[in-house]
Amino acid sequence: MTDPFAEQGEEPAVHAEGSFPDSAAEMANETEVETELAGGAPVVEDVDARIVELTNDLQRLQAEYVNYKRRVDRDRELVKQNATYAALAPITEVMDTIDRAREHGELEGGFQAVADQLERILARVGLVKFGEVGDAFDPAVHDALSHIGEDPEVEVTTCKVIAKAGYKIGDRVVRAAQVLVVDPASGPVEDVGGGTIESNDTGTDIGNDEE
Repeated sequence: MTDPFAEQGEEPAVHAEGSFPDSAAEMANETEVETELAGGAPVVEDVDARIVELTNDLQRLQAEYVNYKRRVDRDRELVKQNATYAALAPITEVMDTIDRAREHGELEGGFQAVADQLERILARVGLVKFGEVGDAFDPAVHDALSHIGEDPEVEVTTCKVIAKAGYKIGDRVVRAAQVLVVDPASGPVEDVGGGTIESNDTGTDIGNDEE
């Protein structure tokens, strides 16, 4: 019989006693890997815990960035308002002069056009004029120069005369409106018993009910 290995010039592979071919060794390695994977539940749990930890870290960093951006935007807006306030505060005196000229009919022709244009420009940059006769007095936005008596037509302390208009930028008051105010009338008040109650100078109530 002809030896096939002899014809090809190759010698048959000889394995040492008790050894396995390479294919058998590879099968053994695969079996070991499968065994390790089958018993690797703790490794999977560690990976899941790490993923949760990293996710929490990412969410925390994102929240910190959002808060930081809000602070930066708020500070930037505050700087802008302060700059606008510093630039426009002196102009309120010019607007007072224009208001007085308008009240006396001295604002005509070209001066009227200039005044109107100036008011439009100031409104566009955020300077808002406020203060009207009949407004309820608010110490946050009004500066009461004087009380000028009582008025039976009002129910609360009310602005009766506007000496100087107020101005604000957004919610920030540049200058409070300077006003003269009137108080509600403090006449006799009807008693629940049908009579009247008057107040004397000492603050003691005096009843004039019929007995």
